[in-house]
Amino acid sequence: MVPERRKRDSPIPSRQAQSEQECPPVPMSERSVLGLSAAGFHRIAYTQWGRDDAARTALCVHGLTRNGRDFDRLALALADGWRVACPDVVGRGRSDWLPVPALYGYPQYCADMVALIARMGVETVDWVGTSMGGLIGMTLAAQANSPIRRMVINDVGPFIAQAGLQRIADYVGKDPVFEDLAALDSYLRFVLMGFGTISDACWRHMAEHSARPLPDGRFRLAYDPAIGDAFKTAPIGDVDLWALWDRVRCPVLVLRGAESDLLSAETAERMAERGPGASGLVRVVEIPNTGHAPSLMTDEQIAIVRAFLAEG
Repeated sequence: MVPERRKRDSPIPSRQAQSEQECPPVPMSERSVLGLSAAGFHRIAYTQWGRDDAARTALCVHGLTRNGRDFDRLALALADGWRVACPDVVGRGRSDWLPVPALYGYPQYCADMVALIARMGVETVDWVGTSMGGLIGMTLAAQANSPIRRMVINDVGPFIAQAGLQRIADYVGKDPVFEDLAALDSYLRFVLMGFGTISDACWRHMAEHSARPLPDGRFRLAYDPAIGDAFKTAPIGDVDLWALWDRVRCPVLVLRGAESDLLSAETAERMAERGPGASGLVRVVEIPNTGHAPSLMTDEQIAIVRAFLAEG
């Protein structure tokens, strides 16, 4: 089911990673599950890695304008012990666009992730969430009888200052056109400079999976520009979700880019002191030479995430 707003462009082709140095090709499958909004059903695309009978299941959920293929390297590293699902949140990547832009928001995103967990057929999941994906995970983990067993929150927290949100608002929702993938690659290096030092091959990988081909051979970004409407319809201010954080009960690893403008050192410290932190369930790791957000594509960052998930 593809909304009319999406039909005007050609579909996004599937692309495998190119080499072991970048985001290695491994046996994985591209799947989908149906989500339901007030406007009807929509398709949520996801990649699945690892064995169907793996003892554990992990969900890796991306940031606001990104997609599930950002997690290829991490999914590969987890695939020997976990079944890993990396969804494209609705409106991004290969997933459908919502015909009513006002429906983009955390209630819909959370409902869609619950549908994906149900599709996986498991009682518990490990969660890795970058930025928006971390907030979705925090929301689900705060609910009674949450299926989230352990959670990695990548560079986001219960308090987000206006300045960091304004930076995101300055580019999200725009719909630039790129002459080629090299131009798109350069654009990503600018807007995602907070990812820190990653290989040229990984930048190319992200460019390929961030590209929506146009009939004339040029490219747009692989997300619905309407996901940024929320930044236009209401004043941007600080976000305070401490009441939500205080209801989380699972072990949490908080990753913070040392130069982040979205997760301050003070907020990370408070996360370690209240909510699950008050019970000793929170660990904070600061990633040097990185802003918003750590890419989770380097060997060091992947090792940190895997070690935490393997503890429980």
